[in-house]
Amino acid sequence: MPTAKVNGIEIPFESGMTVLQVAELAGEEIPRFCYHERLSIAGNCRMCLVEVKPGPPKPQASCALPAADGQEIITNSPMVKKAREGVMEFLLINHPLDCPICDQGGECDLQDQSMGYGRDASRYAENKRAVEEKFMGPLIKTVMTRCIQCTRCVRFATEIAGVSEIGMISRGEDAEITTYLDQAITSELSANVIDLCPVGALTSKPYAFNARSWELTKTASIDVMDALGSAIRVDSRGPAVLRVLPRTHDAVNEEWISDKTRYACDGLSRQRLDRPMLRVKGHLTPVSWAEALGAVADKIKTTSPGRIGVISGDLQDAESMKAALDLFGGLGVPSLDCRPDGLALGDGPRESWLFNSTLAGLENADAILLIGAHPRIEAAVFNARLRKLWLSGRTRIAAIGAPADHGFGCEQLGVGVDALEAVIRGEGDFAKAMQGAARPAIIVGTGALARADGRAVLTAAAKLGAAMKVVREGWNGWNVLHTAAARVGGLDLGFVPRPGGKDARAMLMKGAVDLLVLMGVDEVDASASDAFVIYLGTHGDVGAHRADVVLPGAAYTEKGGLYVNTEGRVQRGERAVFPKGESREDWAIWRALSAVLGAPLPYDSLDQLRARLFADHPTFGQIDHAPGTIPSALDLTALGGAGEIGPEPFASPVGAFHLTNPICRASVTMAECAALAGGAARLAAE
Repeated sequence: MPTAKVNGIEIPFESGMTVLQVAELAGEEIPRFCYHERLSIAGNCRMCLVEVKPGPPKPQASCALPAADGQEIITNSPMVKKAREGVMEFLLINHPLDCPICDQGGECDLQDQSMGYGRDASRYAENKRAVEEKFMGPLIKTVMTRCIQCTRCVRFATEIAGVSEIGMISRGEDAEITTYLDQAITSELSANVIDLCPVGALTSKPYAFNARSWELTKTASIDVMDALGSAIRVDSRGPAVLRVLPRTHDAVNEEWISDKTRYACDGLSRQRLDRPMLRVKGHLTPVSWAEALGAVADKIKTTSPGRIGVISGDLQDAESMKAALDLFGGLGVPSLDCRPDGLALGDGPRESWLFNSTLAGLENADAILLIGAHPRIEAAVFNARLRKLWLSGRTRIAAIGAPADHGFGCEQLGVGVDALEAVIRGEGDFAKAMQGAARPAIIVGTGALARADGRAVLTAAAKLGAAMKVVREGWNGWNVLHTAAARVGGLDLGFVPRPGGKDARAMLMKGAVDLLVLMGVDEVDASASDAFVIYLGTHGDVGAHRADVVLPGAAYTEKGGLYVNTEGRVQRGERAVFPKGESREDWAIWRALSAVLGAPLPYDSLDQLRARLFADHPTFGQIDHAPGTIPSALDLTALGGAGEIGPEPFASPVGAFHLTNPICRASVTMAECAALAGGAARLAAE
């Protein structure tokens, strides 16, 4: 292994590393503006200057200089100090001194590095240049006079997001960053450029002038807008969530989050259910908790368990589903389901519904086939990982499903069953590539499995997996890409129909049940059911509009909860603010109802509930552990069921990316984004 001296200390390093990376291995802080470890090297800000021997007697940009064996790197010499001061002085010639009104204040790299590495005065008194503002959509506010042309935003849009819509025009003093067509950026990851911008040129438009960073309470939590479980930080002040930012988690979201994750938070304070309600003479009327729970208990007592149905929705935490299972399972209710979309999974081994390669482990695959999956709108951050794979040139990616723009070069093999059967028969160039691949992978989306013929599609996809040997020693390439944060947790809990019970689709039919309990179910139409409906949820959306009793629950930022992402990784969300009004945590509502029914559940606190959860389902105790590609006993030939597959294309169930759940549909920001994207606005029920 080569070695280099950093300020006199010998440091071993891997071949291919830059001088900047070697210096950081030695614990030295190297200032930078343009360099970012997940972007290509630009080398244009010159802030990372160091002295290198052997070499010319002048400072060199460490981000773009390859490290060599025997090099001597000096990061604190008088030459380096003077050079950095000079660079900072040049950067501040035209930068406006508007820190008091800049939203980047307190979080600004330019502020920090000018204090740490700059001069205490400037020798330039010329007039500063001004740059016209640019329109980048409803999410990104621009003050381009502050821009230092680091080009991080340009490289992110082109390399990570896959939309070449930001660039630099002109030269010298006239150089400026712009959107080429003066239109909103179309990427679902666009707002990550705000985090990347080292100055206040790109800031958050919805958050503008709301708060300073030091005023906020910062809570590490987990995103529930999709099934990835991205690591996030919830920033709140008082009772309000003001913004959501990404946390770095290399195995899941790296350091990116989608625009929906970042900006749907304003929906947490709009159209909220904050009081229990009963339907009286056709109208929902606010009542006390005692009245609401009494009405629910009376209805349960007078209804046969076989005529009760319970459906869990997309945003439920594991604790609420566990409490519901204990309560209604204890009453003998067989009709329980966590799959309101009718997903054809849940009766096989755990590996049958997981993303077994893991999100990060998929980067080892050399051939990937998407079946009914559209990652760009179903899991936008994961789509960036697929794009990175495609750019590397090591992996071929193809899709079977409705034609879509994936943001990378994805081979379109067909739209439905005919294309799937052709690949099973080994026809076509891609099928031969999969057969010869060392680590082939299949990604099955809910667009293929949440259909009336979902079980037959599952059989065909599993047959393909068996033919291509995607499950082999040291590798498990059978992957299901879920769209709902609660789905894997519900399947792990066994929140599926008992013998003699009905599934979600059957429960929603007229005359199927007499009492229907909806736990945050807003993505399906329950209007056909003539049952007495109890809705436990957070917003005045579709479920509450149909309900006879409304029990206001807590949103994901208002409770501690466990979620299991699509790869089977158990993650813990934390409470950032307290529930609105009289709403309560979901598990506590079921605990209170059990007491009214005269059969109290055996736990009085969240810790006691989790202890029972871990005892009954040990996988939930393995926080932040993904099962991974361990050799599996998964028998693909045993999955699915008989039946014919219809001719309809495998289409994603996500119609409008920005409007996928009640929180998003209550968000003004998401409504603006959906209107800009041309999505049909689905408004929540008032």
